[in-house]
Amino acid sequence: MTEFDRRTVEEFRANGGQVGGVLEGTPLVLIHHIGARSGTERVTPLAYSAQGDDCIAIIASNGGSPNHPAWYHNLKANPLITVETGTRRFLATAEEQTGPARRELWSKLAAQFANIDKFAARTERTIPLFLLRPVRP
Repeated sequence: MTEFDRRTVEEFRANGGQVGGVLEGTPLVLIHHIGARSGTERVTPLAYSAQGDDCIAIIASNGGSPNHPAWYHNLKANPLITVETGTRRFLATAEEQTGPARRELWSKLAAQFANIDKFAARTERTIPLFLLRPVRP
């Protein structure tokens, strides 16, 4: 975990899901995921968008870099994750969106997060989108 992410996680937990600085006002969740190769649990703070039915959308933009973020590979290998919001924790299944569902979700997210179109312009890869669906008992 980077020092920035470590501080973000600490601040997130200390303030009921709220953080300041460059992320102030950004809706954040913490995802607990298992390393695809290491098997080690990781925690990653990510911007999200609520999508109804308790689903959460996340974007694997990696700032528009040529490579997917490490957590992308972890979610593909181990899609059962824990999501931590400011007030609750729940199990979810990470489902990568493709085809028309991805295009529709991208339009919604681009309206909410101005940077994702900029990130897409920086890279030749298709930026993955995931829906995190709560696991119902």
